[in-house]
Amino acid sequence: MELLLPPPRTGPKGGRREKHPRRRIVDAIFHVVRTGCAWRQLPHDFPPWRTVYWCFVRRHDEGTVTRVHDALRAQVRRAEGRSEEPSAGLID
Repeated sequence: MELLLPPPRTGPKGGRREKHPRRRIVDAIFHVVRTGCAWRQLPHDFPPWRTVYWCFVRRHDEGTVTRVHDALRAQVRRAEGRSEEPSAGLID
């Protein structure tokens, strides 16, 4: 998954160093998705909710979330011996 994330913006024109490890931010996003809690209700052992939310929105708008989802879906389907792309969809 690390290869699918854009590189950090560091350097002369790239912005400041990342204050929170990327892994903790991804874990916080997974926590929100898994538990359904509000961003503001993130436990305090994660980075601040505003930071996590901002990172999620930025990655979503860049298309990173879709790329990660598609790559993970293909990996799971390959492991099951199925075609990487689904042949049908279901709307409930």
